Amino acid sequence: MNKQLVQKDLWQFREAKTIHNWERLVLLTLVIAGVMSILLFGDWWFQAAHRGNLPLFIMLSATFWYGILRLILIWINYLGISKPKSVTAPEGLSVAIFTTSSPGEPLSMFEKTLAACRNIQYPHTTYLLDDTQDPRFKTVAAQNGVVWLELVGISGAKAGKINAALQKTKEDFILVLDPDHIPFPNFLDHTLGFFKDEKIGFVQVSQAYYNQSSSFTAAGAAEQTYTFYGPTQMGLHGYGCAVAIGANCTFRRKALESIGGHGIGLAEDLITSIRLHAAGWQSIYNPVIVSRGLVPEDFGSFCKQQLKWARGVFEVTFEELPRLFWKLSFWQKLSYGTIGTYYLVGATQFFFMLIPFLYFFTGITPAEMSFVDFVVRGLPIVGISLVIYRFVQRWMAHPETEQGLHWRGMILKFACWHVFFLGFLLSIVNAEIPYIPTAKKAVTGYFTPFARPHVVHMGLFLMTIIGVYVQRRFWIPESELILSAEQSWGMIAFAFIPFILAIGGVFAALEAHRLKAISPWESIDLTQIK
Repeated sequence: MNKQLVQKDLWQFREAKTIHNWERLVLLTLVIAGVMSILLFGDWWFQAAHRGNLPLFIMLSATFWYGILRLILIWINYLGISKPKSVTAPEGLSVAIFTTSSPGEPLSMFEKTLAACRNIQYPHTTYLLDDTQDPRFKTVAAQNGVVWLELVGISGAKAGKINAALQKTKEDFILVLDPDHIPFPNFLDHTLGFFKDEKIGFVQVSQAYYNQSSSFTAAGAAEQTYTFYGPTQMGLHGYGCAVAIGANCTFRRKALESIGGHGIGLAEDLITSIRLHAAGWQSIYNPVIVSRGLVPEDFGSFCKQQLKWARGVFEVTFEELPRLFWKLSFWQKLSYGTIGTYYLVGATQFFFMLIPFLYFFTGITPAEMSFVDFVVRGLPIVGISLVIYRFVQRWMAHPETEQGLHWRGMILKFACWHVFFLGFLLSIVNAEIPYIPTAKKAVTGYFTPFARPHVVHMGLFLMTIIGVYVQRRFWIPESELILSAEQSWGMIAFAFIPFILAIGGVFAALEAHRLKAISPWESIDLTQIK
């Protein structure tokens, strides 16, 4: 399928397929097999003979099995996959759409988004929450029948403007729509019906994109979200803990008012979500694509977004979760705890990267394990994990474009380890970072400082390999070479994987030199949306 056809195909309504009992049985069988393979691996891992330096072995085990525990929790979440039955939206509801504008955001993007909001079929009022102090935004709002609210000097960034707008409006239901998202005409038809249940506080739909083919970074950024907005959120829905996302979420006004308004913070959506669940409100995740938006196209913009999210999520973990923990259900506790510790992956990846260098420079090793034995015993876990990962992708809303191994997303995840780690450190010292909207166009022509740690890592790896070769070639006796060969080659292989991933991060950063800062929304024909 050529690129033009794929782009046209993006603007059709999509929804995840229905879950059948035989699929649940297959998934349960795979999860049981995966857990059994983990138990067998654990029995081998913790053998007394495998302990090297005891403090480091404890650290290694803690970080490694933290990752394994998260894997098991992901599998358990998949077992709860559920899709809500469609409910027809009742007539006569009062509905508002809030979208915000900030200084520096392109006017032409709002021309497209507000025109698309005008096309939404269910009767509603769209509000532009504007602090640009640019009169052109007021003009564009008027041209599209949008109510313009000037909200200059409001603290709390996007969430602050939403709360200020709540004081100036009366509608019972509010759709929060990011300005880079183009909604489909049937958007509200797939959310409002669920509010017939008075216990529902918010309805979240899938988040999808239309610029993922513009760059390596854009493709990787989109790939990181496909599973979350498919089987992960569907699993959370099944356990009664689907979370609100900053875009495409429709709230009941009474629910927001019951918690004092929209949460304020770098992860304002997660703050709002946890407060609503703690207050007893229920949530719905409807896996439908009824809008498409943008992902960052350059590596620097992507890293800034990830830093904001990491700092914000740790803020929720350290402040909101302890305060509200006992008001949440068991599954909500587990869900928010898992989400809140996601960005610890930066610290664990850093530790794993250090292990080979620690061995080559000091001779100290955390574990006395055969690398070949480690790989052979770990392969069943890897194999079953991949099978489960691919199996659950059948419940993505648009599997034709979203299925796959998502290797670009994996590279970008590794490439942001230092960003996640920085977010964790900033949270420890409670340092503030500004709320900056993600760039809507590619920032081109520069090599982002976020890629410099990867350059250092690559240089250190190459120098270490040269040093190891010289040492083993000229200084180490042959008898010692034979005894240490497997361990040395194992450590080299262990260090080679993050080296390759670091190359991917540098490639993503270098791509900014060839990107063009285009406005992708200008090529969208609203009449093609079906």
